Amino acid sequence: MNENGTNGSNGHGVIEPAAEPAIENVIIIGSGPSGLTAGLYTARANLNPLLITGNEIGGQVAITYEVENYPGFPESLSGPELVEKMQKQAEKFGCRVEYDYVDRVDFEQFPYTVHTANEMEYKAKAIIISTGASSRKLDVPGENELTGRGVSYCATCDGFFFRGREVVVVGGGDSAAEEAIFLTRFASKVTLIHRRDSLRASPILQKRVFEHDKINIIWDTVVTSINDDDGKGGVTSVSLRNVKTGLASTLLTGGVFVFVGHFPNSHLFEGKVAMDEEGYLVTDKLMRTNIPGVFAAGEIQDKRFKQVATSVGQGCAAAMEVEKYLADLEDRSYPGYAALKAPAAATVTASKKF
Repeated sequence: MNENGTNGSNGHGVIEPAAEPAIENVIIIGSGPSGLTAGLYTARANLNPLLITGNEIGGQVAITYEVENYPGFPESLSGPELVEKMQKQAEKFGCRVEYDYVDRVDFEQFPYTVHTANEMEYKAKAIIISTGASSRKLDVPGENELTGRGVSYCATCDGFFFRGREVVVVGGGDSAAEEAIFLTRFASKVTLIHRRDSLRASPILQKRVFEHDKINIIWDTVVTSINDDDGKGGVTSVSLRNVKTGLASTLLTGGVFVFVGHFPNSHLFEGKVAMDEEGYLVTDKLMRTNIPGVFAAGEIQDKRFKQVATSVGQGCAAAMEVEKYLADLEDRSYPGYAALKAPAAATVTASKKF
């Protein structure tokens, strides 16, 4: 309301309609490496991009203790440090960062509409989806009840609270290996439990795991439950089953860290954008989805590489294609660019419910 207590009154008792939101050139949904890179490149192209962060800025890399394989940083740096540098660089060139969460989108009418949890509504000519992926759960008894009470999905966040205790890490990929090594800084012993007889982690990480005197590995085994044996509301043990012999056992532990893969954060786009059977958005080599003017980058569409470097490259590509797409809308096409002239809803070829 205005100072007279009316909603948009012009002073003569006539209520004026609310102003229509300005139409953005491009809105970037998500703030991981791909989203921040897209923000940087679209800002440098003078597109005045708006980036909506989501629940937390930086995505998964923001909870990574140490990044050793990002080009240009031979001394390595922490995930939060890398995110901070990316954000500062994007904002330096004019990317506007809004700390909010998108809860609804409309791609059926152009310009497209983005609605947020803070009840903001935006219109945009182009969208870059960069919502990433989230950690998978074990889906075993006790996991949900004890999350935050001994069950964690982020060693960087919670490792400090397990000083001097024995902990379990579940998984066999790069994340499991990296976090197991990190946890040795605090825990007295780390037991890595893997359902197979070999790790999927990179050779250099495997070597570090095998050579570390604080890390023990239990092969061919799955966790069947996470237990609070004394009823005090914390993890005391895990129940195990050998997948080859069927033998059941119990392992005493003070904490369980789960790193068994990820799933795409695509539920917001169900029925709106084409997905594969696993829920990853389908894009072509130019990062275009099946909806004209809607692009996707990073782990929301990449289920193969899942690296900071590849996400950065995909965010760069999406941003460059957005600039060309918008140029085509204004009839100043790039030579040879296969433009999508009429933004409209397209048929969703595949989708998955979560």
